[in-house]
Amino acid sequence: MKDDFVFVDDLVPGVRWDAKYATWDNFTGRPVDGYLVNRVAGTTALCAALESARDKAAALGFGLLLWDGYRPRRAVDFFLRWSEQPEDGRTKQRHYPHIDRADMVRRGYVAARSGHSRGSTVDLTLYHLASGHLAAMGGDHDLMDPVSHHGAEGITPVETSNRQHLCFIMEACGFRRYDYEWWHYTLKDEPYPDTYFDFPVA
Repeated sequence: MKDDFVFVDDLVPGVRWDAKYATWDNFTGRPVDGYLVNRVAGTTALCAALESARDKAAALGFGLLLWDGYRPRRAVDFFLRWSEQPEDGRTKQRHYPHIDRADMVRRGYVAARSGHSRGSTVDLTLYHLASGHLAAMGGDHDLMDPVSHHGAEGITPVETSNRQHLCFIMEACGFRRYDYEWWHYTLKDEPYPDTYFDFPVA
């Protein structure tokens, strides 16, 4: 990989990961261009902040599970092409039940230029250290729906509390949230704020 980019698990022991876009388990229903291995990559600055987040989460009884970090530009282009294809219904009910796939970009769920491609954005959730079970968050990764927004109505008090825990942890460690996706955080002082990389995760 490019200098200053690493696999997060090499620098942040104890994190779990499930790189969704390297698998068939994502909103496109297939592995995405640019993800050649099921691992999460990012800048060394991202890793340093995630190390702090790991420790803060542990103090609250949680661990971190990462779904995505650095995202090649070719993956973003893949998303855009996919959003323009005819609906086949395979992933709609799980990932975008109340919108058309063609509306994903306009509604802010799929970006034409993704902060992930700069290397210091991460999609993640919490799990309970005691049991290993994922914390209830009121919706899964890449659920493109208002219920995924910060402050969403219609989720339980426990789910609200878990989202607040994640937000507290990440903002205390130098991240800013994305209001439409409870799982999406970007490092405030990212090292490459104007560069969109396209090397593969390999």
